[in-house]
Amino acid sequence: MAWLYLAAAAVFEVIFALSMKYAEGFTRPLPTAITVIAVIGGVGLLTLALKSLPVSVAYPIWTAVGTLGTVVFGYIFLREPLTAMKILSAVAIVAGVAGLKASTV
Repeated sequence: MAWLYLAAAAVFEVIFALSMKYAEGFTRPLPTAITVIAVIGGVGLLTLALKSLPVSVAYPIWTAVGTLGTVVFGYIFLREPLTAMKILSAVAIVAGVAGLKASTV
């Protein structure tokens, strides 16, 4: 169940990051409300996941999935450029998180 909490927390993390952009400095009410709900949902679900998972694995996975999702959906929805350096950096993040997970086996 902890892994499901962590996966859902990561989804909220992506929603949080994207809705912040749409909130335009918290001047738009609906995206601002979505941002607040996503922060509470993400941190709340991460906290539940941490009841069973080591923080040294769960937190990096949460931030990595949030980062990768934000890069992908920033490209799709916000038309942000997807450069070779962004792709290489994303691969490095995945490798780092995989290494952390492998170290706990």
